[in-house]
Amino acid sequence: MISIIIPALNEQDEIGRTVTRVREVLSGSDVGAYEVVVVDDGSHDETQARAESAGARVLRHPHNVGYGRSLKDGISAARYDTIIINDADGTYPCDAIPALLARYNEGFDMVVGARSGEHYRESLIKMPLRRLLRFIVEFTAGRSIPDINSGLRVFRRSTALGYFDHLCDTFSFTTSMTLAYMMTGKFVAYVPIDYNKRVGKSKVRLLRDSMKTLQYIVEAAIYYDPLKMFVLMASIVFASSLASFTLALMAKLNVFFYVGVGGIISSVIIFSLGLLAVLLRQIMVKSSRLERDNREVDNHNETPPLRENRITRI
Repeated sequence: MISIIIPALNEQDEIGRTVTRVREVLSGSDVGAYEVVVVDDGSHDETQARAESAGARVLRHPHNVGYGRSLKDGISAARYDTIIINDADGTYPCDAIPALLARYNEGFDMVVGARSGEHYRESLIKMPLRRLLRFIVEFTAGRSIPDINSGLRVFRRSTALGYFDHLCDTFSFTTSMTLAYMMTGKFVAYVPIDYNKRVGKSKVRLLRDSMKTLQYIVEAAIYYDPLKMFVLMASIVFASSLASFTLALMAKLNVFFYVGVGGIISSVIIFSLGLLAVLLRQIMVKSSRLERDNREVDNHNETPPLRENRITRI
């Protein structure tokens, strides 16, 4: 049993075909009961009507609140525990869904479609931003990640709900989800898929959304493994200090020497702050566990209310 969630914003030209194709693929697969939920994120066109005509259940936002928020609302409203998310613009191949489900049924917590093909080639503008974001995510997660923000993936609703407080409400939802699963020891697999040409105009604003993604990556890294991020910053400062020492020797200027000394001291301070952040996180985790255990004990020891004895008079 599967719920497929499709967020949509002004996608009237493609949403009908996407819903129809998803239903055809799921109907032809041995998945049992399924539902297609389209979350209309405040569209001003016929997205809702065409999605309903194609057989989807539509949830509608009165105005645009974001890609991630739409997915959260769709996942929360889903009837089944196995969730598939897909985009409404025709870029992801619906035919790849059975392959993702087959991999998912091998015991993975999440299976992601890793995009490839000519329509996914990195442009000169996107390339440095994608490389930077991918480096930070891979450094934090400690493993190679073929696609950090693919919008076609399979996972459990019950598991994803536990991460909602730490997942982004905008386009960084999938990136923050990838990082959250990997940083908490979940099993994540990737299946190669072809990425199709988009129908309609992209809603992504490259610079703004990239900066937001970077912000959420750093926040997630500090939350799940703070020491790694502080080590990265300390390493950058330390490397800059070595460069300053080199310039001091070459140019014979004391100012570069003093900058280098300041950098060494700063890197030690940054690393120490990382250790404090780790300690703080451990305290927070223990406090949360203790609170949860106490709550369970209180619920267990709670006595049922006394029942009123009723005397029947004859």
